[in-house]
Amino acid sequence: MASFDTLDECTIVSRAQDGDPQAFEWLVSAHQGGVYRLCYRMLNDRSAAEDVVQETFVSIWRGLPNLSAPQTFVPWLYRSATNKCLDALRSRKRHPADPMALEDLEEAPPAHGGDALAGGAAGDPARECEIQAQMRALAVLLRAVPPGPRACWLLREVHEFSYCEIATIAQVSESTVRGRIARAKRFLAEGMASWR
Repeated sequence: MASFDTLDECTIVSRAQDGDPQAFEWLVSAHQGGVYRLCYRMLNDRSAAEDVVQETFVSIWRGLPNLSAPQTFVPWLYRSATNKCLDALRSRKRHPADPMALEDLEEAPPAHGGDALAGGAAGDPARECEIQAQMRALAVLLRAVPPGPRACWLLREVHEFSYCEIATIAQVSESTVRGRIARAKRFLAEGMASWR
């Protein structure tokens, strides 16, 4: 797979579209972490997130020959994952689970794959503890944000997609994306006010 490291992603997508399993394996390896983080934060359940990630890549592999433009692969991938998460959340509403069965938030994956304790907190146990408590509070609060605004907020704040890209992924207008993100930000800011 090392030979793919010198190719641009559009070329790798084209090869995967032609049925090259190693090209697709490279794409999975490059994007599964980000897709998992989105799914985990949408579903708040490791097992469900893993299932959705697997379902997403299976459906992407099957649909890849029909992708019209290789440069649209990433938005298409995230749209598929987001839609599968929203379907899973709708299914949960029809079949509610035990509300007391919450995941251990301390093991949640970091937002950008980096150190969640950036900003000089490392080495200061009191500050590290405070930041971990803030992150747990934010994760719990994020669960209360409705799925549409939550997905848009995660795609913007965690995955750093542009408003235009999020509109493509969520299949809504850019103004709707802006409104959803603003709604999520307001809700989170109000909920986190005690941490200021």
